[in-house]
Amino acid sequence: MTHRITKEEVFEVVKRNILEILPDVAPDTVSLDRSLVDLGANSVDRMEVVTLSMEALDLKIPLMSFARVDNIEGLVAVLFEHVR
Repeated sequence: MTHRITKEEVFEVVKRNILEILPDVAPDTVSLDRSLVDLGANSVDRMEVVTLSMEALDLKIPLMSFARVDNIEGLVAVLFEHVR
């Protein structure tokens, strides 16, 4: 039986990448309702978080799928939709 990845696990992957890309962000400030912009990410930072998260989850998702994502919850939702 294979392990089914949970939404919480996807969030942890995203959070780990956010903290790697934005080292000045306190871990307790990364929550689903926050946006990457709120955390100080510029457009390159946001793209890195998306790309690293897809790599960690072994996903290939068209980047346009993330165009309307406005918070971390939305990012997690797009990633989670493709891991199932």
